[in-house]
Amino acid sequence: MVYQQKNNVLEKILELICEEGSNGFKEVLKVLMNAAMAEERERYLGAAAYERTEDRQGYANGYKSKTLKTRIGSLELDIPQTRDSKFYPQSLEKGKRSERALGLAIAEMYVNGVSTRKVAAITEQMCGFEISSSTVSKLTAELDPLFKEWRERVLGKYTYVYLDARYENVRHGGLIVDEAVFTAVGVDDDGRREVLGTSVSRSEAEVHWRQFLEELQERGLHGVQLFISDDHSGLKKARKAVFPGIPWQRCQFHLQQNAQAYVPKEEMKEQVGTDIRTIFNSPDKTEADRLLKKMITTYEKSAPKLSSWLEENIAEGLTIFSFPAQHRVKIRTTNVVERLNREIKRRTRVASIFPNDASCLRLVTAILMEVSEDWLTERTRYMPKVKESDSG
Repeated sequence: MVYQQKNNVLEKILELICEEGSNGFKEVLKVLMNAAMAEERERYLGAAAYERTEDRQGYANGYKSKTLKTRIGSLELDIPQTRDSKFYPQSLEKGKRSERALGLAIAEMYVNGVSTRKVAAITEQMCGFEISSSTVSKLTAELDPLFKEWRERVLGKYTYVYLDARYENVRHGGLIVDEAVFTAVGVDDDGRREVLGTSVSRSEAEVHWRQFLEELQERGLHGVQLFISDDHSGLKKARKAVFPGIPWQRCQFHLQQNAQAYVPKEEMKEQVGTDIRTIFNSPDKTEADRLLKKMITTYEKSAPKLSSWLEENIAEGLTIFSFPAQHRVKIRTTNVVERLNREIKRRTRVASIFPNDASCLRLVTAILMEVSEDWLTERTRYMPKVKESDSG
């Protein structure tokens, strides 16, 4: 029976090619897609059409029409149905993912300021059909609920949370302003990382950071044992207000960079950097404190401003010594979110200037969703499980 069905499909394809030549490729694809979905249904049911077998897992229930847009035009397909209504062909799902990717591409072109005429020309080449300005608007509008749902999804327990912000150029009326893009990344007890949220605000003032953190808290973020970030004054105040009592690790990489501003002579910079790294690489907190005191004393006369700065700031980078040794290499800096910011910049720099906040947030969310989904499917953990790690 199956052999006969495949022969019928091949005969139909050959007939189309003979009659239509290359003009018949659209119909050929339609035949192939319908045949692939029908075979998928047979595998799902464990039996071919009209076949009597004890292995049957259910029964067919006709077909449902659906239009699928492809690179060679729109296909009117027959989607196989089953009585239990649980079957859905994966071959069609792959087409839907491609359609979603196309939608994202169009959204990117749209927010990048590409003219409607250029968008239409590009998509006509890519997909074989023209997309008008109204279609572009509709597709971008359809993406917004999907992105909003992701940004507002319920969160859970995360042991470590990284926070950072970067800036994008956004047009407001006749002015172009720098808008802060906030990002939060969490690592759970299982050592898996995930993008927790993002938002676009006018600045990194306390009021904006506080709103961002409160939204994370309202969505269920709890169990945080450590925040990792750079020394943003607005963030520091907001963090203490929303999550009081939770320890903070200041990014060691940025601390080393900040220290250089207090070094009076160029020839001293390399040694100062080495001394700070030696403190950070100490085996435990006791040794780190000893080396810090020694460094403060060493530079009291030759670089008094540096000495005072070291005493006031370096301790903020030593919080990691209260956490599992196997985790320290990952929680000593904001590298994970810095790399994320570089990926955002790589994708948004073509835009140069976003037409509004919504456009900026739409594209940033799309990028972060993709990255976070990739992280959650990684085979290896970002860091060892908390219970598997040795305490410091």
